[in-house]
Amino acid sequence: MLQAAIRAPEGNPAGLAFLYRRQFELCKVQRGETIALVSDLTTRREYIQAAFAAADELGADVYEMCVNAVPSWTKVGVPTIGKCKGTLEAVRAADIIVIFHVPLFTKWLKEVMDGGTRVLMIIDAPDDLDHLMSPKGLKDAVKHAHKRLSQTKKVHVVSDAGTDFTYTCGEYPVMSQWGYADEPGHFDHWGAGHVHTFPNEGTANGTVVFQPGDIIILPYCRYVQDPVRLDIRDGFVTNIEGGLDAKLMRDWLNDNKSSPDDRDPFAVSHLGWGLNPQSLWYGIALNGDEPERSRAAARTFPGNFLFSTGPNTQGGGKRNTRGHYDVPMRDCTVILDNQVVIEKGRLVDPAMVVEREAR
Repeated sequence: MLQAAIRAPEGNPAGLAFLYRRQFELCKVQRGETIALVSDLTTRREYIQAAFAAADELGADVYEMCVNAVPSWTKVGVPTIGKCKGTLEAVRAADIIVIFHVPLFTKWLKEVMDGGTRVLMIIDAPDDLDHLMSPKGLKDAVKHAHKRLSQTKKVHVVSDAGTDFTYTCGEYPVMSQWGYADEPGHFDHWGAGHVHTFPNEGTANGTVVFQPGDIIILPYCRYVQDPVRLDIRDGFVTNIEGGLDAKLMRDWLNDNKSSPDDRDPFAVSHLGWGLNPQSLWYGIALNGDEPERSRAAARTFPGNFLFSTGPNTQGGGKRNTRGHYDVPMRDCTVILDNQVVIEKGRLVDPAMVVEREAR
């Protein structure tokens, strides 16, 4: 790569170890605990070095397990732990796992979390780790949103762009992330701040319209350029209409079918909203479309409604398809059992609103 094409980090690289220490303190890493760093062939070496230094400062024991793989951002549910003898047993014995690729929708992740191990995922760029670190009050806001969604029976989402979509909840657990893994059996993503759940099977119905400015964060990393209309019946996307963005979605989901009659890529998957005030909707315009700059920020900016299709094994379901599609949507109104919590993309429940910190 040409040197001129490399965007230099804005932060001081020497401060990375200090940043990791602050994050580990949020995760309540204690003296004598064991930290397992799960890296891969593409992991930034400075992240491993910073984690080692931070662990030493806190008196924790730490080791690195590098898997012989290059995990793909676009293929979820592919296990990197458990194939080699002893790897699953090793990470299950750790107090906290720090993993540098996406472990979601894998069986091993559920096993270690069920055993009480904390899991922290780090997959964003250095500047974003600093800017997105959980601000004061975010955990409380996320916990409040988690409670409200857990008590909800029916969700209704509408927008001026044409979205009019409903689903019922309760069959699958609510999942929440506030940016650090400080509780037994809790998974989190450094830079996160959102809640979601999977709809009850067969209950998602209506119309979802992506509009320009919405973000396709997976499998692509780009703003929606032209409107996309989805018809949803009994839990599945049955029709996709539009221009280029519709073609991109349709082809990706079709290409990830395991057989001609496989509908799993078109199933409605996790649905929820973002609350992290440090996350910026305009991050892609500011920093470019490199996924490492947007993995957390694009899906957690306050008031977005995150629509997705594909797998639901993370919630206890049986769909394990690679046909996953994540779209944080702007300007939606989200109604929980007839109570508005987001109005045209703005959080209106005061307990969900967190002040942005200048960094």
